[in-house]
This record gives sequence, C-alpha cells and structure tokens, in this order.
Amino acid sequence: MKKEYLKLDRIEGPLIELSDIEDAAYGEVIKIKVEDGEDKTGKVIKIENDRVVVQVFESTSGISVKNSSVSFTGKPFEISLSKDILGRAFNGIGEPIDGGGRIFNKKVYNINGRPINPVARKYPRNYIQTGISSIDALTTLIRGQKLPIFSGNGLSHNELTAQIVKQAKISTDTDEVFAIVFAAIGVRHDDADFFKKSFQESDAFNRVVMYINYADDPIAERITTPRCALTAAEYLAFEENMHILVIMTDITSYCEALREISSAREEVPSRKGYPGYLYSDLASLYERAGMLKDKKGSITLLPILTMPNDDITHPIPDLTGYITEGQIVLGRELYQKNLYPPVNILPSLSRLMKDGIGKGYTREDHPDVANQLFSSYSKVQEIRALSQIIGEEDLSEIDKKYMKLGKEFESKLISQDFNDNRSIEETLDLAWEILSILPTEELDRIDPNLIEKYFLNKDNGNKST
Repeated sequence: MKKEYLKLDRIEGPLIELSDIEDAAYGEVIKIKVEDGEDKTGKVIKIENDRVVVQVFESTSGISVKNSSVSFTGKPFEISLSKDILGRAFNGIGEPIDGGGRIFNKKVYNINGRPINPVARKYPRNYIQTGISSIDALTTLIRGQKLPIFSGNGLSHNELTAQIVKQAKISTDTDEVFAIVFAAIGVRHDDADFFKKSFQESDAFNRVVMYINYADDPIAERITTPRCALTAAEYLAFEENMHILVIMTDITSYCEALREISSAREEVPSRKGYPGYLYSDLASLYERAGMLKDKKGSITLLPILTMPNDDITHPIPDLTGYITEGQIVLGRELYQKNLYPPVNILPSLSRLMKDGIGKGYTREDHPDVANQLFSSYSKVQEIRALSQIIGEEDLSEIDKKYMKLGKEFESKLISQDFNDNRSIEETLDLAWEILSILPTEELDRIDPNLIEKYFLNKDNGNKST
C-alpha cells in the first residue's frame, strides 16, 4: 500500500528531511504536495536508518514542515525520449521550455545512465571537424573522446561554443547521422538567448537538442541538467545509431552546485570546500562518453569549464584533467591581443589525436604538420623571451624568421572570424603557407617526401635556403 507522509522534520536550502520512513531507496523520486496545490519533485540522496534526506528540484519556498505531504514513487528519475527531441529545448529536468508539447514514448530512461563496461568499449577513431583551425589542426577532436575546454572568466568561450555547435560535422563520405546535445548549466538569460539565436540562425538548429538551466533556477536542478543531456545522447547514439557531440557549459557552475548541496548536507569538505567525492562525481559524467563495439553510434564530450582566477591547478580543471583525454586551453594573453578564438596551443593537448588523423582520416601530412607547428611555435616563445633581453634588432636572421612565423601563426591560423568555417584541407594548406616562412632545413619534424609533395612542388617558388 502506498504511504503518504504528512510531516517533514526539517527544511535546509534545497533539502528536506523526513523520519520514520519505510522501504525508501537511494535515488528514488518523491512527489511533494504543498497546501496551495503546487506539486514539486525531489530525489532521495541520503538514507540513515529510518531517516531520509531529499533533494528538491524546484524551489523549496512555500514548503513548511506542516503544510506538505510526501509520497514515494518507487522509481528513479526518468525522462521520456524519442527522435522528436531534435530541434527542441528543455529545462534541467527534461521538461519542454520551447512551447512545444511533451515527448511521449512507451520507454523511459533513467538519467543516472548505464555504465559503459570497459571491455565493451571501442577505441575512438576518426575525427569531428569543428571548422576552427587551431582545434582541427593541433588538438583534433576524435569521435568518442572526452576533450574539455579550459577557459577563464570573461574569455570568449561562449562564442567558441556557439561556433562549434554551428560548424561541427563528421565526414560527408558516409551516410551516418550527426547531431549535437547542448547543455547550458547555470547560465545567465542573455547568454542562453545568445546560444538560442546563434543556433536558430544556422543550419544546425534542427540537429541540436538543448537542455538549459538558468542561473536563477533552483540549485538542485543544476545537478540533473548534464545527466538529462547525457541520457538523451545515449539514446540517440546507441538506440538510433547516431554520432553525438555533447557540449556542456559551464562545468564550474555544476561543481559549485555540488559544493552548495554538500554544505547543506553538512558533509566534511575537501579541497577549497568541494566535497571529497568531486572526482568520482565528475567521472560519472565524463565516462558516459565513448563508443561501443556492438553499436554504430558514438558519444563525444566537449565540456567547457571556467578556471577560477585562471588557475589550472584549481580542483575542477585539475580533476577533469585526470579523467579526460587532453584539454584545449584558452589564453588571456591572446584574448588581450584581440585574437579569437584565443586558443593557447602549447598547454593544449589531444591525447587521442594521433589515432584519428592522417591518411584515411584527415590528410597524410596532418600528423607531421601538427608536430612541426608545435615545435616551431615553442621555439617562437623562446626567441620572444630572448628579444625582451637583447632587443629584436640584434636577433639572428633565422630568429627573425621565427618571430615572423609567430605573428603569422597567431594572426592567420589561430585567429579566425566567428562565421569562418574552414575545412581540414584549408587549415592544412594554411599551415603549410605559414611554415613556408622558414627554410626547409628547419622543418625537421616533417617527412622529406611530404615536404617535396606539399611544399616544394607548390607554384610559389619555395626552395631550400
């Protein structure tokens, strides 16, 4: 017989406590009826003997210990999904906010996900083209990869996110379907409007699913937003055989919500006040990306996080780096030079890049060109430091060429317009154009046969000097 509990013990922020509870389950969804007739939803997050702590998804305003009734549903938090979610917008708990109807399907899906057995995983191959040269050439995004973007407050990560959503695509040589799941966590209304407008003005809108949690929404909803988005991605990838790119912004807002709820639960804090389980909680999100051996689809994850005080050793980027396969770092120095996108390539890395580029994927010269650009730009930084001491006029001729390469690299390859969508061939041709500033003797990371094919045989008079 279903029981209804008519009295709460305590209300603390987004949490309520009840006692004398029988047969409650961790993660179970509860329904709360308030005296004014409003219904609210919550989830069991702690059980201690007959005492239960419930996290309320909506605001707890209007709830008192005596004017509410609580009933347990016996089910985890679930959402209904179908292919009709494409082109739609939902809130952080999966309810439509675009004026469209609800999604109906006989099957519902637990937002806590289905853990991917490591044995069942398929090694990520092939790439996703973002149309952004600094990413495609030097930190290539591979299907099934987890590749975070580390940004800072005030940097242009929102513009970069919108541009990736508009431009991202897979190879057109196949009939595979590509879609994007976009999760906005704790964003301001004007940022959310910017994202919506950018998507609507592009051809990508009908292949984008949006889950939006606003900054003034209840804090508990922020915890479910990425889980709803990943559940939708799992459905589209592994049941509809689609290739899905999941973009989340901002993971820092998610972690702040975790810290606030942990504080309300009176848990012992860890580094900088974050809960001790921050690593495992982030892993429960990130590890839902990947490819399965018996499925055609894939889930690629691109989480964006803002580093407090641009500190890459902060717990959020630090722990994220342990779980994911590389990072794309946005630099404030490049941003102050009015470069967009301000991708700082030297601390950036894509660990799976080597297995998804080159012949049969992008182009045969891609690995060598990327290595040469990293090497040459690294030397540019050393020469710039030297020029600060002795002056640019006293540099050697070859050092001056490296200085010129650095300027061209930043102004032409890293920097590009918000609406500039470059193919991988255009990006690699541009890279060769920049490397042509150097004599061929300096191109020591590139196979001589590739230099002959892509460099010396061009009708631009390139020769060894």
